[in-house]
Amino acid sequence: MSLTNQARLLPWVGPEGKPCYLAGDGTGHLSRLADNMESAQLGLAGELIQEAQRVLDERQWMSGELHLLTVQLTEALTSVHRIAVIRGARLPAPAHDDLDALDEPDDEDDGQDTAQPVQHN
Repeated sequence: MSLTNQARLLPWVGPEGKPCYLAGDGTGHLSRLADNMESAQLGLAGELIQEAQRVLDERQWMSGELHLLTVQLTEALTSVHRIAVIRGARLPAPAHDDLDALDEPDDEDDGQDTAQPVQHN
């Protein structure tokens, strides 16, 4: 199924909590609305991460504050997970040959991982 014929999972649910899908070529008003909503949800999640870090760094909080933060983080994580699923579904499936190449190490590769950890401030 091509991307133009694939139904898109939308970043919101229907009245009964069921997923909503959009059929189309991805250029219409609802597609742009969904793109904007995804962007807003990701932005809010980023702000919430910073707020959570601030609360945790202060090491002085009340249980109600932690409860509210947990509820908000759960909502944000749910949105971000949904966006990841949505965007992953829109990626083309890798060719079988591409998957085989991932299993074969390069000639110069000694099989050891060389990635370095990244520190975030």
